[in-house]
Amino acid sequence: MKPYIYQINKKPKTKKEVGLPKIKIKKADILTTGIDGDYNRFRKNKKNNDPDMALMILSLDIINDLNDEGWPVKPGDLGENLTLENVDYKTLKPGQKYTIGTAKIEISFICDPCSNLKVLPYVGIEKISHFIKTLMKRRGWYARVLEPGKISEKDNLISI
Repeated sequence: MKPYIYQINKKPKTKKEVGLPKIKIKKADILTTGIDGDYNRFRKNKKNNDPDMALMILSLDIINDLNDEGWPVKPGDLGENLTLENVDYKTLKPGQKYTIGTAKIEISFICDPCSNLKVLPYVGIEKISHFIKTLMKRRGWYARVLEPGKISEKDNLISI
């Protein structure tokens, strides 16, 4: 089966809230800065809107693995903008380029876990260090937008 977008997630800037979990949407405009209307406080304030961090991608196999390990993670919980199906997470690498919808993206680098994950109801402050260790090398990948475009749920991820 071909890799495709299982779910698109975004969260607008909301006072006194962190950016997790991200909320499911059916379609999106992808800009060079990321999904239109998505706000990432860390990327903006600490990383000066680094274009290599425009999107965060996670594959459903990681979410399923975390569920099997007792963490009831859902798509969007870890801050990913795109949850992908039929992608083996271990095969994603920096420099890989894809067409998705009418946009083109390039995998930049792996995303490290952050302490904001404690806001997820099944984590909490007392379990955060264990959860962060569990997510090492499994939180997702950042991607740069090479060409802006439109994406929708079920769009194929095509290697270029």
